[in-house]
Amino acid sequence: MKAIHKLRKSKGFTLIELLVVIAIIGILAAVVLVSLNSARAKSRDAKRLSDIRQIQTALELFYNDNNSYPTATAGEPTPGDGTPDFDTLLSDWPTAPGPFDGTCDAVNNLYVYEGRDALDTATANISGLIPFYRVTFCLGAPTGGYAAGPLIARPSGIK
Repeated sequence: MKAIHKLRKSKGFTLIELLVVIAIIGILAAVVLVSLNSARAKSRDAKRLSDIRQIQTALELFYNDNNSYPTATAGEPTPGDGTPDFDTLLSDWPTAPGPFDGTCDAVNNLYVYEGRDALDTATANISGLIPFYRVTFCLGAPTGGYAAGPLIARPSGIK
């Protein structure tokens, strides 16, 4: 009897107690990782919207100075003939954050600028009458009141 009584008074944890604690730590770690991934995805979308608003601001400042929007080459604005350099308003064209998420993929997870000089069938803007631009981009999830997926920023706003 003394031997059994002696074992019960030993200082330490049983194997079952250790396994339970390890399992609880594992579950907590999994929950933290899942919520961390969700926060990362939300921050990517917030950066995308911030970048687009920065681009729109630079384009509007350019328009105020030149009465037109810059021309585009390879999806990014470049100085037009006889117009000041667009780089003074936006030093670097932003790069969309990765990895791709939601409906965004390698093709639509870019910020692509297009100056419109011809008829724009979506809004019926005619060349020479209404200066126009569009910047296409993609959101991985609904953010800031905007739906997930490919979106277009125009002078009238984001749709």
